[in-house]
Amino acid sequence: MIELNGASQMTSSTPAVSLAGARLAYGDRVLWDGLDLDVAPGEFVAVLGPNGSGKTSLMRVLLGQQKLTAGTVRIAGAAPGRGNRSIGYIPQQKAIDPTVAVRGRDLVGLGYDGHRWGLGFSDMRERRRQVDRVLEAVGATGYANRPVGLLSGGEQQRLRVAQALVGDPTVLLCDEPLLSLDLAHQRAVSALIDAHRRESGSAVLFVTHEINPVLPLVDRVVYLVDGRFRVGPPEQVMTSATLSELYGTEIAVVRVRGQIHIVGAHSDLCEDGSHHADELVEH
Repeated sequence: MIELNGASQMTSSTPAVSLAGARLAYGDRVLWDGLDLDVAPGEFVAVLGPNGSGKTSLMRVLLGQQKLTAGTVRIAGAAPGRGNRSIGYIPQQKAIDPTVAVRGRDLVGLGYDGHRWGLGFSDMRERRRQVDRVLEAVGATGYANRPVGLLSGGEQQRLRVAQALVGDPTVLLCDEPLLSLDLAHQRAVSALIDAHRRESGSAVLFVTHEINPVLPLVDRVVYLVDGRFRVGPPEQVMTSATLSELYGTEIAVVRVRGQIHIVGAHSDLCEDGSHHADELVEH
């Protein structure tokens, strides 16, 4: 089992995220057990695995929406819970009803307002400044005053990224932020998240179906499968030997033009669709 302790690589004595002996189970079904993970400030960690492996459940634990069955968890120096301004969250993309008239900048502003009550005049000026700053950073200024329901999926997702960043979080939790986006938008959203963590030193936990859009950005991978897991750099985890051991069946990891493709007997190995050997020959 590849187990790397991020604490040995950190420059700070306090991890941005820390799980020790973490176990999550629903009755007899164990999603993961004995998970030890320290994520350093500024580190980009991708969380991978098939459907039902506990990726989104890990996000819920870190957000304080789900309690561990055993073990301990700390995030941004505190126990998980609501109202921690140090945590930014990008949820899975869901279509917004076209009749929703909320403007893009108002949606982003909710990320600033969520931890404040009764904003005064000076606070409102700062709010506008911060909202304008992140809108420009994500390239959304041009449609910031349009109703979000009339925007494309890629435009809406840029606004969700801006909403998560407007509070300048020290930990950014991303739950399938690339889902339903085309390749160009996947790369754009990934680059925005990476640019923020490099500029601010924030830690990123990035749940994704497909590692290729973020592969150049990732420091480590957490791969979850049927109660088992591996933690380590992509070049150690994303190998035929490691994934074959995890899945309990023969898996081939093929690298083509800097991308990783998984060839296996089960279609759920890559949740964006199975990759077959005959398809890879064409690359």
